[in-house]
Amino acid sequence: MYVVIEGIDTAGKSTQISLLKSAYPYALFTLEPGGSELGVRLREILLESEMALTQRAEFLLFLSDRAEHCSKVLLPNRDKLIISDRSLISGIAYAKGLEWEEVVALNLFATQGMKPDIVVLLELSKEELTKRLSAKKQDSIELRGVEYLLEIQERMIRACEILGVRLCKINASRSVEKIHSQIKEILT
Repeated sequence: MYVVIEGIDTAGKSTQISLLKSAYPYALFTLEPGGSELGVRLREILLESEMALTQRAEFLLFLSDRAEHCSKVLLPNRDKLIISDRSLISGIAYAKGLEWEEVVALNLFATQGMKPDIVVLLELSKEELTKRLSAKKQDSIELRGVEYLLEIQERMIRACEILGVRLCKINASRSVEKIHSQIKEILT
């Protein structure tokens, strides 16, 4: 089973992935971008670089990571429980300003048609997102602002609908423990 933890920046994905590693020690844990050797380098360019990329260049770098990750990590481990921090759902959602049909087709091309079995979306309200962003140093994507990130969150929901992927939404402002329990219920 291929399970993805999705959510906009600061939603708590990393925290929940960390907890899930203890609860599911036999699972394969991965992330996008950065789940492959190429992905590690691309993640540095995409999230930590001060280099301004065009929207299409950024999108294509994410697709490169996704294609490599799918070929070398996801497809060879289809028979295992795979829990991933992000997926093509983010890839589609963050490709704001590009045509939906094109973006979906290119992401499916990169994954060779592989889609998550379950997407767990950690949802944030505008108030909670604002509070969390103000309490941390922001990366290049977070600096795009609250409205941008909330639109991405809505696009994640739409991406799941378009792909016909099972979507489980969780209120990310709840306690870490309650969120963890809800995710474990979804996985059983």
